[in-house]
Amino acid sequence: MVIKSRDRSKIIDRVDCVIIGAGVIGLACARALALKGLEVVILEAQEGIGMETSSRHSEVIHAGIYYPAGTNKAKWCVQGKQQLYAYCEANHIPFQRIGKLIVATNQDELSTLEDINAKARANGVEDLQFMAAAEVNALEPHVQAVGALFSPSTGIIDSHAYMLSLLGQAEANGAMLAVNSIVQQGALEADGINLQVKSGADVMQIQAKMVINSAGLYATRVAQSIAGIPQDQVPITYFRKGNYFTYAARNIYKHLIYPVPVPGGLGIHSTMDLAGQVRFGPDVEWTEEINYDVDVKRRTTFAESIARYYPDVRTDLLQAGYAGIRPTLADKQGGFRDFCVKRHDLGNSQACMIGLYGMESPGLTSSLAIADAVAELI
Repeated sequence: MVIKSRDRSKIIDRVDCVIIGAGVIGLACARALALKGLEVVILEAQEGIGMETSSRHSEVIHAGIYYPAGTNKAKWCVQGKQQLYAYCEANHIPFQRIGKLIVATNQDELSTLEDINAKARANGVEDLQFMAAAEVNALEPHVQAVGALFSPSTGIIDSHAYMLSLLGQAEANGAMLAVNSIVQQGALEADGINLQVKSGADVMQIQAKMVINSAGLYATRVAQSIAGIPQDQVPITYFRKGNYFTYAARNIYKHLIYPVPVPGGLGIHSTMDLAGQVRFGPDVEWTEEINYDVDVKRRTTFAESIARYYPDVRTDLLQAGYAGIRPTLADKQGGFRDFCVKRHDLGNSQACMIGLYGMESPGLTSSLAIADAVAELI
């Protein structure tokens, strides 16, 4: 839906709920709320759905093994994984339970695998299997490792097909999508939250009883633009860029191959799409701007990291692929930061805004669980 008005000061639409951002989590929220009978409008700044963070990642369905027990990331990843597999099967979304190996390339890293397994069990993930070097070699002959953890419930998905399905179900239940619609500012009024939205040359006003701020990279900026939101409740978002390189050779792996985690990420790992195209990444590059260019010079560092578990990797076959940027609440100093789902109750009004901050990995896997949590909050 594209909303237009000649009177730029007029409130032209009043709805139950406005969702800002048509990434995977915004679309999952739209579906969940539309299924509950709410009138939902989705505002997306880009010309289509999922064009930023939601389409620039590894397309991995995570098992829920890295995150501290009891955190949102841990419980929503484990819950969301089960929901996502069931959703894919019910709605014919392409996916594979391909499994992954987390490999130790020296004796010191074996203790890290023990720690990962302990975290996994604390999160209710009890299907990890320890493998000795010979077992790893039998499963993946081209992997060099002294041991590994095998996660059979890790998978890959066609994320775009998934997002299209979420949108289709939301629209079938009355939700409407407005693309090229940028939220410029907003304010709390007595009878709702008024949003000023730029759509092409037009500026329109939309009033909502509730606003779901699922703007991803821009979630903090959106919250700061809405008068009445206590700014001490709005966390700072940092940008962590991850670059990917494709590999111009036949895929020699049957599973996803991950090294032990590194500060700020899970290490440069080997994944593949559903067509079998291998890709390596992401690395960790902190940035203050949104720029998706991949510097081909980074492939030397990539090759050095990959060579730890794939000694025969050829630098000349690594080709700049794509990059994504994560909206993270952790700064360069590192440390774990959880998903933040914050309900901002605005004065005595019945209106509220729910802010979704730091929606990074495992956001895709957790999307249906996050949507359920948002639905409960309202």
